[in-house]
Amino acid sequence: MKKLLSLLLCACCAVLAAGCSPNKVTRGFEAMDTYMQLDVYGAGDSLADALQQQIDRLDSKLSATNAAPAENVIYQLNQKGSVEADAEVLALAKQSLELCRETDGALDLTVYPIVEEWGFISKAYHIPSQERLSELLPLVDFRRVVCGESALRVENGMKLDFGAVAKGYAADLTVESLREQGINSAICNFGGTVAAYGKKPGGSAWKVGIADPENSAAFMGYVTCSDKIIATSGSYERYFEGEDGKIYSHIINPKTGYPVDNGIASVSIISENGVLSDGLSTALFVMGKEKAQEFYSSRADFDYIMLTDDNKAYVSEGVYDSFTLAGGYAFDVVKIKRQ
Repeated sequence: MKKLLSLLLCACCAVLAAGCSPNKVTRGFEAMDTYMQLDVYGAGDSLADALQQQIDRLDSKLSATNAAPAENVIYQLNQKGSVEADAEVLALAKQSLELCRETDGALDLTVYPIVEEWGFISKAYHIPSQERLSELLPLVDFRRVVCGESALRVENGMKLDFGAVAKGYAADLTVESLREQGINSAICNFGGTVAAYGKKPGGSAWKVGIADPENSAAFMGYVTCSDKIIATSGSYERYFEGEDGKIYSHIINPKTGYPVDNGIASVSIISENGVLSDGLSTALFVMGKEKAQEFYSSRADFDYIMLTDDNKAYVSEGVYDSFTLAGGYAFDVVKIKRQ
């Protein structure tokens, strides 16, 4: 079902993008546990192949679960506690850990042991005891990841996971490659992270859909933009229903060890940087409405759309005028200004 919804999402994005074009090359494939689709205008199959190979290479390098690739740095790190890493992995680690620091741990790449404990990796879902979570919480602390000149190291029992930023990084590298090749127009969906590169072949901006939390194959609204990367984190993406009848989402609060339950349904971040968009979509979800607004006011490098369970859409001022509510939706759209 998840793959089907992703496939439908990609198809819808393609329709929204521009329609048919003789110069368009499309590449669809599975990577990073999701379905991806690249629609590039003015390119040939060789560039599309190269872009896919680049993403596959990242997947082999950064997966926390796939033991097969010998070059999988993160899997080896989590097994051994220390691993030699190339400049690319170290640069991504430093960038991501800095984002963890800036969000005061709302984003924490070391929360993986608790995500595992809840069963979101194995799909053997269960509610851990408080005693078990108390044992695991000391392992969650991004500040104890050592990023050296040629190696990564974590303390005994800790695990690192780039899942919250990997698709954003793939988007960044894809945009960089498109720019280097002189491409002017592309819409690339990395499974919930969308790179709207340049403009449509006709010269107008892209329309990127914001998923309906009640039906992720549909859009509750659209953002019109160019040269932006939009990443969304939602409680609807992965969850299970406990024996108590409560819904438990895969987005874990690193400070409590429990799935976030703060009335937020999804957060979409719009910025020019994929790692930033991807990481902040998780961080603002964890922060909650008030802290997210405070964080937004503290910097000027992103905008956001936050959907809440009471059918409100909090849209920051930088994208407020470019956001359109889809027909049939009754969200109360609230403009968020920087203070």
